[in-house]
Amino acid sequence: MSPLPAPPARTAPALPAGWVPHRFRGRLVTVDEPLRLGAGGRPAAEAVRFLRECQSHDLVVRWLPATDDPLFTGPAHEVAGTAGLLRHLPAPGPLPGEPAELTTWRERHAYGQLYHRRGPDFVTVMDRREPSAAARFTIDDPDLLAAFRTVQDPTAMAELDAVGREAVELLAAERLARVTDGWAVALPPRIRRWPVPCTDI
Repeated sequence: MSPLPAPPARTAPALPAGWVPHRFRGRLVTVDEPLRLGAGGRPAAEAVRFLRECQSHDLVVRWLPATDDPLFTGPAHEVAGTAGLLRHLPAPGPLPGEPAELTTWRERHAYGQLYHRRGPDFVTVMDRREPSAAARFTIDDPDLLAAFRTVQDPTAMAELDAVGREAVELLAAERLARVTDGWAVALPPRIRRWPVPCTDI
């Protein structure tokens, strides 16, 4: 009996370049500098996009928050709000004296808590960041769909027209986009692999 052929090699996915210096080794991504997710603006939006794309490919990510980041130093309710919004993303590594909310993020993080799938003229989103309030969305309104596609990349709100800004604000109200200091970025990763229970797709 001839041996089975070796499985095809898994090619490294293309991750956003430039704003988040990182190294790849197999499925492990190591971020070379602390991230400031709680600080807002374009750097935070770029960091969210980077982690979202890593989550999309189910990569293991090692990253630390900056010790002067509001995610680390801010009031408990703000830290809890940010950590709850971003809980679907790869969690930060531990730091001495970190807020309890960051520990909870690590403990509760799992692949598939928030994701989207694309159809020809719609996007479906599953949100299970809060198990007691799981929700499914279908985005098929042309303006909302266009806004969702636009903010896959970090986008300055000032660059959008009035319709686009209103659409992004609606996405943010549903916790599907994050807007801080005038910059917006979509939150749900695009699902690319299982296991996400087939009943949830």
